[in-house]
Amino acid sequence: MSGKLRSIFLLLCAVVVGFVGWRSYLYFFDAGKPTFSIEGLQEGGCYAGDVRCTIHGSDRYKVAALSLWLDGKSLVHRHRIAKRLFDHTFELPAHTLADGQHKLRVELYDGTYHGHVSQKTYEFFTDNKPLQASFVSQTDARVFQGKTLHLQFQVNKPIKTAVVSAFSQEYPCFPEARNSRVYESFIPILCEEQPNEYLLGVGIEDGVGNTIRLESKFQVVAFPFKKSHITLNKDKVEHEHKVGISQQRFEQLMVQISQDSPHKKLWRGRFFAPVTIRAITTPFGQIRTSQQKGLYAHKAVDVVDAPRGVVWAPQDGIVVIKDRFVQTGNTIVIDHGWGVTSMLCHLEEFADINVGDPIKRGNPVGTLGKTGYATGYHLHWECRINNTPIDPIEWTKASFW
Repeated sequence: MSGKLRSIFLLLCAVVVGFVGWRSYLYFFDAGKPTFSIEGLQEGGCYAGDVRCTIHGSDRYKVAALSLWLDGKSLVHRHRIAKRLFDHTFELPAHTLADGQHKLRVELYDGTYHGHVSQKTYEFFTDNKPLQASFVSQTDARVFQGKTLHLQFQVNKPIKTAVVSAFSQEYPCFPEARNSRVYESFIPILCEEQPNEYLLGVGIEDGVGNTIRLESKFQVVAFPFKKSHITLNKDKVEHEHKVGISQQRFEQLMVQISQDSPHKKLWRGRFFAPVTIRAITTPFGQIRTSQQKGLYAHKAVDVVDAPRGVVWAPQDGIVVIKDRFVQTGNTIVIDHGWGVTSMLCHLEEFADINVGDPIKRGNPVGTLGKTGYATGYHLHWECRINNTPIDPIEWTKASFW
């Protein structure tokens, strides 16, 4: 054997001996456990029919075997693998399982002397029930300009999403109460909306991707909004511009608040009037003229109570604005979730509350005043849905809910 061949032979022997030595070392001393992931099954996922899953696993020495348990019962027992890298595909018989929560436990055993084991339990849900839904609230409804269309429908099982399409826009749907199968949506009708008949559709999807669509129509009816003229004291207007934040900034904040509103219903039941109403001096939607604002719709309700009397939260929510603005004066805004907000304006003083505080229906927010563009003591009470003003009085009536 030539010197060159001898060198190659010795090198090969060294490689073989080294490999055998490394494998022997791993067999006796490796403390690592097999690693794996599962494809086709997501933690907390929802499935119908059979689910095709693949386990991808590896071990520095080798994976000896695999076991699977479904709800504590053996599905695969010590299936032989004997590979460093492997893929194992199996069918999860979801169509045979009762609807609800289930658990799949995966165990991998390596082939080392100590027989290390890796295991993980995956929780998932099955839903083999066909999706069904129907309207609860009256369809073919009539709704005035400036009011709210309160839409309700019922489903036969939990759903993933539901969205109402109307006026070329989309409005979210959510359970009327926790764990309720009745879902609702609130569609604001602009004061300027053209009286006409409109179509709406509700797209519903369950957790496994089944979809259903409900369709109906409603009619927007013209409302006879009143007209008025107001005159503001020039010195007061100048004072408010010095001490208040611009109304443009207020509207910018309201856009952001609408976008960031929690996707959670923070309120329950009907709203309360925020004061003891002695009189309504300006009804919702009244057409006003003034030197400062020209011709405009007053998209709020002005109500009168005792000067400096207590003003309270009309419903549960989170305080998102507490500041003084040019036109609305001392202003509190409460976010009730899902884009529904209440504005309480012209306050004399604020209560001991701060932005970010949770607030309950009936908790004080301040005292009735005349800050901002106000000609006398009163409360400017406004409600918005996705930043669209609607009549707040309607939300206090039992018939609305």
